[in-house]
Amino acid sequence: MKIFGHRGAAGLVAENTLESISEALAHNVDGIEIDVHRCKTGELVVIHDETLSRTTNGYGKVSEFTWQELEKLRTQEGYSIPTLIQVLDLIDGRCILNIELKGIGTALPTVELLERQILNSNWNYDDFILSSFDHSQLFQIKAVTLDFKLGVLTEGNISKVLKVSENLRAFSIHPSINKVTKEEVLLAKEQGYKVYVWTVNDQSFIETSKTWNVEGIITDFPNFA
Repeated sequence: MKIFGHRGAAGLVAENTLESISEALAHNVDGIEIDVHRCKTGELVVIHDETLSRTTNGYGKVSEFTWQELEKLRTQEGYSIPTLIQVLDLIDGRCILNIELKGIGTALPTVELLERQILNSNWNYDDFILSSFDHSQLFQIKAVTLDFKLGVLTEGNISKVLKVSENLRAFSIHPSINKVTKEEVLLAKEQGYKVYVWTVNDQSFIETSKTWNVEGIITDFPNFA
């Protein structure tokens, strides 16, 4: 069972920062999950929310700011918002990277950026999982390339996204810990999908996940996992 650091190591260091990702790497994670939005000037930035106020000292929508404006902002701990390129350079192919497409219009720019990185760095197609709750973004990727692994995120039951997963030719399904059951995991695996459960911070459920043979868990606390 693979251990993915959620937004880096969000339970230990400010989420979606280079410092949080470095912390996750220090705990020898198998993978790291991050979120991307696109800012006003087109850069892909690593931040979870559509707006800035929860995680930084800024206010307003990420999409309404230029990168030059965003890079001046800081988290409460004094860390900066990174770009996807900075994250790729930091990890440099040392683990799997699960990129959640959060913002509108992030699918194709993410694919283009990753393809450039694959040509010029230590990354390979197999190192990435591109996931989203917005399944239309995954269909945009499928329309232009079949090289990337696609992950279908769901807050509901796995059974409700099996059809869309089939149509996407998805690699994996990513259910919430609040909805996942042993029977649903078995159903997904019988149909050939990998299962990555989020966000697993309960140590007893980590053991349960092992007995269910899920492929991975996404956790805020990779040190415990």
